[in-house]
Amino acid sequence: MSEPVHPRRCVLVAVDMERYSPRDNLRQYQAQHLFREVMAEAVAGIGLDRDSWTTQQSGDGELAILPADASELTVVADFVPALDRVLRERNRNLLPEAKVRLRVAIHQGLVHLTGANGFPGEAVVEVSRLLDADPLRRALTTFPRASVALIVSRSIFQDVVRHGYRGLRPERFRQVRVAVKQLTMDAWICVPDEDVSGVDWDRPAPPETGPAAAPPEPRPAAAQPPVRTEPAPATYQISGVTTNGPAVFGPGGTAIGTVHGHWNGRTDQ
Repeated sequence: MSEPVHPRRCVLVAVDMERYSPRDNLRQYQAQHLFREVMAEAVAGIGLDRDSWTTQQSGDGELAILPADASELTVVADFVPALDRVLRERNRNLLPEAKVRLRVAIHQGLVHLTGANGFPGEAVVEVSRLLDADPLRRALTTFPRASVALIVSRSIFQDVVRHGYRGLRPERFRQVRVAVKQLTMDAWICVPDEDVSGVDWDRPAPPETGPAAAPPEPRPAAAQPPVRTEPAPATYQISGVTTNGPAVFGPGGTAIGTVHGHWNGRTDQ
């Protein structure tokens, strides 16, 4: 076996679709086409060459190794917002089960580009684990109107995000703890146009069982029959006799008062 070619330091972008496996065959086919079109449009929109990206496809996403001249800053500050804009526009008129929403992980590190069955390198393993992290899955579940949820490694956050280049807002990123298989590391999450500061990132994400369902409409309360109220009985005093409510006095007497809300007149027996 020959010695491996010297590794190259690269920017890595891993992308994955939400709720891909529950789709039927036709929906998966359509989602793959939409994914490729959206990625190509977003990359071209910021002046990058998609053909220069070395990609490893996975059906519901891809691992992309960017060329040596690609900047981490361009990927975080330009590509991710462009991807979000394009995806929002393409999803606008689609049924909920046809929409595509993406998790995106960005990292950098040394990669061997001549592996026999992929791309050897710790950085490749780490970006893949970031993409599969529970906090990133929870981000799309928590914000159902979002199209993209982003997670970046510590090195990307420290070198790019925290300095606020090109309008990046570090306060829009939330630090989380990622634990996937044997990997445990700190990372930062951002959802474009959303405030992620109040999310409980320690809770496990729910399983991806299908397209997100709209909350049920509240059922109107059942109509209740009117409550019948009786008037308080009146008090009468005749010849020293006191009575509460309706009463009859004497033979062939006269009823005085009301019964169930109706006046009782004189009755001759």
